[in-house]
Amino acid sequence: MAQLWGGRFTKETDRLVYDFNASIRFDRRLFHQDIEGSIVHVKMLAKQGILTESERDSIAAGLEGIREDVDAGRLVIDETCEDIHSFAEAELIRRIGDVGKKLHTGRSRNDQVALDMRLYIREQVIETDRLLKELLSVILKIMEENVETYMPGFTHLQKAQPVTLAHHFGAYFEMFKRDGQRMADIYERMNYCPLGAGALAGTTYPLDREYSAELMGFYGPTMNSMDSVSDRDYLIEFMAALSMVMMHMSRFCEEIIIWNSNEYQFVEIDDAYSTGSSIMPQKKNPDIAELVRGKTGRVYGALMSLLTTMKGLPLAYNKDMQEDKEVSFDALDTVKSCIVLFTGMLDTLKVNKERMEKSAMNGFANATDAADYLVMKGVPFRDAHGIIGRLVLYCIEKNTSIDALSLAELKAISEQFDEDIYEAVSLKTCVEKRLTIGAPGAEAMRRVIELHREYLKGDD
Repeated sequence: MAQLWGGRFTKETDRLVYDFNASIRFDRRLFHQDIEGSIVHVKMLAKQGILTESERDSIAAGLEGIREDVDAGRLVIDETCEDIHSFAEAELIRRIGDVGKKLHTGRSRNDQVALDMRLYIREQVIETDRLLKELLSVILKIMEENVETYMPGFTHLQKAQPVTLAHHFGAYFEMFKRDGQRMADIYERMNYCPLGAGALAGTTYPLDREYSAELMGFYGPTMNSMDSVSDRDYLIEFMAALSMVMMHMSRFCEEIIIWNSNEYQFVEIDDAYSTGSSIMPQKKNPDIAELVRGKTGRVYGALMSLLTTMKGLPLAYNKDMQEDKEVSFDALDTVKSCIVLFTGMLDTLKVNKERMEKSAMNGFANATDAADYLVMKGVPFRDAHGIIGRLVLYCIEKNTSIDALSLAELKAISEQFDEDIYEAVSLKTCVEKRLTIGAPGAEAMRRVIELHREYLKGDD
């Protein structure tokens, strides 16, 4: 068992204790970041005259060889080592001898793991943002194709006012766009380098922390060595942002599940994203949408786990912080797979435009517009509201809709109705006259869609 700290101890660690303490089963995921950080560290040490150029080149070549061999499958990461740092250093010493023991000069495992995790999460923030952009592209494509696909808009799951499918999907575009912006915010705050912070109080070696940060693409070094090794804010922020992504997908999935039901039939989920029943041959179940909805709680759990782990920790590093990795890795894997599957499900979704339009026509979604019609005729809004309420009740009793009533029936309720009422309450009119930016009218929607195109183009 390779250990970096055995000199202080006279008894060998109990195997159960050792296994409980070890982290290599999960921090092996940080292998590439660990190698990258170590190579940068020795370059900086040589620049500062702490290592010779020959020592730098020997160590860097050894580390690159380890990376190449692991990637090619010629070397298997030894899980009897305590952590990924121990494995890399032990293998380096085995390959190049005592010069490999100089790798850890001016560095603690505390700032080493802080660096590894920050490098890894930085990559994941970028990758998550890329996946969100792919999802936004699919949503935008559906919006472009459905600017005049009329459907009921809902509040309280009750039909409220007519909108379009483009407008409805546009609401989710805004949500996932904000998710992408959160990724950019997290990147800006986290992109500072903790390497050189040491265990908690820096080091007596004349390290050039700015140089190390520059080599790894950080904006600069972190400014407090204690905070550097104990900061998990960026990770909690990322888990919170991922929870928001899952919440948005879960809401969307809930609607798709409802729309896919026999009662609605607004959409049909592609066979590739559905399953059948083991006993009922007629069933086509929206399993992917349900699983995305279900896995949301799993990601929330990771966020709560991290918050709970960190809430009572004194400065600086504590072993509790090792618990940040497994839950974070699981949440990351969950969210990325959910985004990919959800994007594919949306991209193959079949829209039943006729069914949506018929539903909008039959649900009194034009009642508000009928009230507005009376207001334009000089009727006070509160009176107009009451008139349309009586009109809706009459339609329910007759099992009909406002636009299907005769003019005589309409005038029996209010003399203010005239022939132009039919045009005023048509779905097209109800939607198209809503032209303020952000509204569902075609002209307004096309302006928004163009802005969305520019937004996605700007991130290429």
